[in-house]
Amino acid sequence: MKIKILNDPVAGFIRLSDPLLLEIIDHPDFQRLRRIKQLGLTDMVFPGATHSRFQHTLGAFQLLSETLEILKLKDVEISDEEQRSVLISILMHDIGHGPFSHALENTLVEQVDHEHLSLNFMQHFNLIFKGQLDLAIQIFQNKYHRKFFHQLISSQLDMDRLDYLRRDSFYAGVPEGMIGSERLIRMMNVEKDELVIESKGLYSLENFLLARRSMYWQVYLHKTVVAAEMMLVRVLERARELAKSGKEISASQNLDFFLHNELKMDDFNNPKVLDKFADLDDADILHAIKGWCRHPDIVLATLSKGIIDRKLLKIELANKPFSNKQLLDSKENVIRKLKISEKEAGYFVFSDSMQNTLYDMHGEKINVLMSDGKMTDISSASSGFNLSLLIEPIQRFYFCYPKN
Repeated sequence: MKIKILNDPVAGFIRLSDPLLLEIIDHPDFQRLRRIKQLGLTDMVFPGATHSRFQHTLGAFQLLSETLEILKLKDVEISDEEQRSVLISILMHDIGHGPFSHALENTLVEQVDHEHLSLNFMQHFNLIFKGQLDLAIQIFQNKYHRKFFHQLISSQLDMDRLDYLRRDSFYAGVPEGMIGSERLIRMMNVEKDELVIESKGLYSLENFLLARRSMYWQVYLHKTVVAAEMMLVRVLERARELAKSGKEISASQNLDFFLHNELKMDDFNNPKVLDKFADLDDADILHAIKGWCRHPDIVLATLSKGIIDRKLLKIELANKPFSNKQLLDSKENVIRKLKISEKEAGYFVFSDSMQNTLYDMHGEKINVLMSDGKMTDISSASSGFNLSLLIEPIQRFYFCYPKN
């Protein structure tokens, strides 16, 4: 039996021996995840945050492998087929991410999120491996009758979140995001085919929620990160606008395809379209942006050069919307200095909001198994912990404009 051992700075030694899992990982579409940064342009603020989707996926796989062994020790029956299938699901849960991960989601391909694309890839792999992913796809879509398998892949306490919190905090150098993932998975159990946390793990669960809150507002939604990623989105939007109007836009063959075509979800049922997406990664975008720094269109060139040289738009945050006067005054300055239209000035001056809810009371609950054998939601199980900090949506308004 072929055994592959990978040494990860966060997860430690990751052991792989299943031939099918090794074939999936070795497939070019999966190896592409090495070339997609987990946190987009976050390294413009946190220089160490350059880790990849490939690393995160293997880290989530390792956590799930450990969790399944713990559940089996607690007499949860898991067949070999179920174990293999849920591990395939976690390996492929992020394979649908495009360049720069979430930063360009719904930009290159509008109204198509990475979860739908991951499912397309799984179905494509299922053809390659002659139906061996049937159960993995059922679990991924939450169509398998044992619901806890899907909860391990996608829920408010899944392996994806457990790994990205510990990994992102490690590489960003933000200790507030570190969590006791080992303690949490040791406290996991299954009751009535639902994933639960035993009451002894309540404090670890509370720390997990607080860590997630810290990471969102310190790292993921850091205002400078938001400004950088909004610039990246606008660069691609401008390039697409120019391409559709017949202007020459230098880009790789695959990026050029997505700039010139408006695609819908159904288009990705076509293997040729999916292959073009699978050939896209961060390198395509960066190479294009470097070239666009010298493009004759002043909007595209200015935004592109701003990203390459880290001359980012200034961003202000507030708890209420910014006034129209602020936007109009800034737009007038940009129109005058760059001699562009009001519409084009909108690429440099804009306002919007960002919102985050750390624990969704209306979504799938995090259940705690109490000492008396009853299951209860964490909001009821927790005592002395102000869960309202996490339940209430937090909204921040931002306003971007050129510094000079």
